[in-house]
Amino acid sequence: MTQNPSPSRFARTLALGDKQPAVQWLTLIFLSVVMVAALEQVHLPAALMLGAMVASILVATQDATIRVPQLAFILAQGLVGCLVARALKPSILTEIRSDWVLFFVAVAAVIVASAALGWLLAARRVLPGSTALWGSFPGAATVMALMAEAYGADIRLVALMQYLRVVCVATTASIVAALWANGGGRPPPVDWFAPIAPLPFAETLLLAFGGALIAPKLRIPAGSLLLPLVLGAVLSGRHLMTIDLPPWLLAMSYAVVGWSIGLRFTRPILVYAARALPRILLSIVALIAICALFGVVLSKAAHVDMLTAYLATSPGGADSVAIIAASSKVDVPFVMALQTARFVIVLLIGPRLARFVAERTGFTEKGHEPKA
Repeated sequence: MTQNPSPSRFARTLALGDKQPAVQWLTLIFLSVVMVAALEQVHLPAALMLGAMVASILVATQDATIRVPQLAFILAQGLVGCLVARALKPSILTEIRSDWVLFFVAVAAVIVASAALGWLLAARRVLPGSTALWGSFPGAATVMALMAEAYGADIRLVALMQYLRVVCVATTASIVAALWANGGGRPPPVDWFAPIAPLPFAETLLLAFGGALIAPKLRIPAGSLLLPLVLGAVLSGRHLMTIDLPPWLLAMSYAVVGWSIGLRFTRPILVYAARALPRILLSIVALIAICALFGVVLSKAAHVDMLTAYLATSPGGADSVAIIAASSKVDVPFVMALQTARFVIVLLIGPRLARFVAERTGFTEKGHEPKA
C-alpha cells in the first residue's frame, strides 16, 4: 500500500531553496505570466506590477534565493519616472489655474483624510508610523512604494497596502461608472510591439537610465525615480523631447520592480500582514467612502456632474482612474488635473508628514521586524 508523502517531504518538494538559480528564475517568470494573464482577464489596470509581485511573493515563501540585481532595479525606477513624467501634461496646469482654490481644498481634504487613517493605523500599532502613512497616501502605487523605501518605510507592507487599495478603488470606480454612465472602464487593447520612433526612444532611454544612474551619486532620496520624472516633465512640457515608452519595455520595468519587492517577503511578514489585513481593508473602505462624500461636495461647489467629481476625488491610483474616466462620459481634464495635483503635493509633503506621524506615535520601523 502506497503511503502519502509526509507534509515535510511535500514541503521540501515545493521548496526552491535547493534548486538551481535558473530553475528559480524560470519558475518566477512562469508564475508571473500566469498571474498577469489572470489579472488582465479581469481588466485590472495594475495587472503587470501586481501579477509580478504576487508571483515573486509565492516564490519567496518557498525559500527562493534569487534576487533582482540592484542595477536592474535602479534602471526600472528610471523608466517608471519617465512614465509618470509623460502623464504630467502642461494642459493640467491650465485646468488647475482656472480655479486653484477649489483644487487646493479638494486635494487637501483627501490628503488629510488619508493621513488621518494612516495615523490611526500607526497609533493602534497595526503598522509602523511611516509605513502606515506611505501605504495610506493616495497616488501612483508604484511611486509611493519606491518613495517609501527611500525614506525608511517597509516597502513590502507599503506595496501591499497600495496595491490592495488599487484593486478596491478600481473595482468600486468601475462599478460606479458602469451603473452611472454605462461606462465599463475597460482598458483599450495594448499594441505590445507598436512602431518605435528611434530618436524619441533613444532620448527616453538616455533620460531614464542616465538620470537613474546619476541620482544615487547626488544622494537624492528616491532619486532614481524622481530625477527622470522631474527632468522628463520639464523637457516634455517645453516640447524639448517626446517620451516614447513601448509597452514591452514598460512591462519589463514593472516586472523588475514587482519582483524586487515581492522577493523580499518572508513567511513571518506574510503572517504579520495577514493579521493586519482586516484593519487595513477597513481603512481602505473608509477612505473610499470619505472620498465619495468629498465628491458630493465637490460636485456642488464646482458645478460638475457627480461621476466626474467622484472619479476626481477617488483615492488613486491615477492610472486606473484615467482608464475609467476615458471610457465614461465625464470631464476627463478636470479629473486628471485634480488627480495629478494631489500626486505632486503628496510627493512634496509626504516624507515630512510620514516622519512626523512616526515620531508622534512612537511606532517606527527602527528595529521593527514582524514575527510569526
